[in-house]
Amino acid sequence: MFASQSENQRMKAGRLHLALGVLAAALLAHEASAQYKWDVGVHLGGANYLGEMGGKEKTRQDFIWDMKLSQTRWAVGGFARYKINRTISINSGILYYRIQGGDYLSTNPARVGRNLSFRNDMFELYLRPEFTIFQDNDLGGRGRYRTDFRLFAYVGGALYMSNPKGQINHTGEFYKLRDMDTELASYSPMGFAIPAGLGFHFTFKRRHRIGWDFGWRTTFSDYLDDASTVYADPSALPGGAGSTAADLANQTSYIYGPNGTTPNPVELVQYGPGLKRGDPTHNDSYLTMTLTYSYVLKGQSNFYRQRYNWMRGKKRIGRKSRAKF
Repeated sequence: MFASQSENQRMKAGRLHLALGVLAAALLAHEASAQYKWDVGVHLGGANYLGEMGGKEKTRQDFIWDMKLSQTRWAVGGFARYKINRTISINSGILYYRIQGGDYLSTNPARVGRNLSFRNDMFELYLRPEFTIFQDNDLGGRGRYRTDFRLFAYVGGALYMSNPKGQINHTGEFYKLRDMDTELASYSPMGFAIPAGLGFHFTFKRRHRIGWDFGWRTTFSDYLDDASTVYADPSALPGGAGSTAADLANQTSYIYGPNGTTPNPVELVQYGPGLKRGDPTHNDSYLTMTLTYSYVLKGQSNFYRQRYNWMRGKKRIGRKSRAKF
């Protein structure tokens, strides 16, 4: 009887140890999978825009077909990304970039005659979920997690700060166009955009990620380039007719060079108060294309550090208490 009870106790103890072992293994597996959820990195690339200025021979074309690649300018930024699961990650970051354009680069005669230009240094704060399209954790078959590849798509939200500036006949000093009130229309320097795009990255030895990111921003503003509606009456502009504001608002008189020539074919249509200066039926948009580098953080929870330091060769120090006699 005593032997039977002792055997039962040993069996119960064995099952308890087995259960504890399975629980510890599960916790360790969870910790191992959670160690590589965060990465932080940088963007470096270029930005461009689609709006009223520049373009080709036609009046307007959507998406990239009316874009001047020569007007691509820098884009830099930083980001942090959190992996929720194998399919979804959350990426949040800040970008600083420049977009610009000029009618003098166009082959559309009416745009050349309008002769407007601008540049805009913008800040953007974005938040976007990234959805995995394809992933290979053993790229090239060289060993699990040695090199992996991820292709993803995203759509999210962004807040931006806009500050368009312009020159008179695209030379000389830059002026803040919003302050000049060139169309007698007030618009906010802040705006909301919807970024959507594609990207991919390679991860080397779980820690280093090198990637590519292409994103298009749909905005709800037509004033990234300070041109949207019609020419204002110059006498109503700040400083009146002949002022800097009036010169910036209507630059058709500056299109001729020293010998009476123009850079491109020009069409002198009527450019005056109440006549078309922009296209309010289409908002401005812009894109960024950047290379990315990020470093994957290896983290551990408090539970892991407190319970399993011995597995890393560190002796766990228990809580000291005073003996009571």
